[in-house]
Amino acid sequence: MNKVAIVTGGGRGIGAATSIMLSGQGYAVCVNYLKNKAAADAVATHIIEAGGRAMVFQADVSVESEVHSLFEATRKRLGKVTHLVNNAGILYTQSVFTDISAERFQKVLNANVMSAFLCSKAFINQAEGAGAIVNVSSAAARTGAPFEYIDYATSKGAMDSMTKGLALELADRSIRVNGVRPGFIHTDMHADGGEPGRVERLAPQIPLKRGGTPEEVAQAITWLLSDEASYVTGSFIDIAGGR
Repeated sequence: MNKVAIVTGGGRGIGAATSIMLSGQGYAVCVNYLKNKAAADAVATHIIEAGGRAMVFQADVSVESEVHSLFEATRKRLGKVTHLVNNAGILYTQSVFTDISAERFQKVLNANVMSAFLCSKAFINQAEGAGAIVNVSSAAARTGAPFEYIDYATSKGAMDSMTKGLALELADRSIRVNGVRPGFIHTDMHADGGEPGRVERLAPQIPLKRGGTPEEVAQAITWLLSDEASYVTGSFIDIAGGR
């Protein structure tokens, strides 16, 4: 089987680690990015220099026409897409609920939920035979992220609902859909939220007393996509050090 994966938001953090790890497992990988071409190119170069197959493609995956272009370009370059990682997402500065504007709330929903919806739909419409989707949610979907990112937490809760429902709809087509819920991972996203050192601040409250790495999340994603997880669908793996 020619395994071809699209990783949205694949140029940094969890997406970059996942792209590299999937390549090591024999996947051809499309590294999707929105703005940072240099970072996406670096990931693809790493994969190619290690003997893998990779391409980069710029697309705003919250826009349907750009999602269609992403899948078409990947099919032409790498082959039919067999696996999808919905990782793209945004986070804004920490804020209490009443200070979150309607515009910000809508942007977060579009970037985090609409992107997963559009990419999943495009994947399903072109799928032939068995396949797998992993949605990158967040521990915030469980905690609600009060005083910080209720908008972000809301978007991830919606993603979890979509994961469960879609898994049940697609089970008889042998397309598995699962989710991971990272928390307290060392990525640049905390800087987007206005507190680059957030993981270090919270580490004493985490049962394992440390933050996680993008590679630890990528391990879970890679397993869920693999045939080793062939009897797993509609499930979630929490990767948050026990929180």
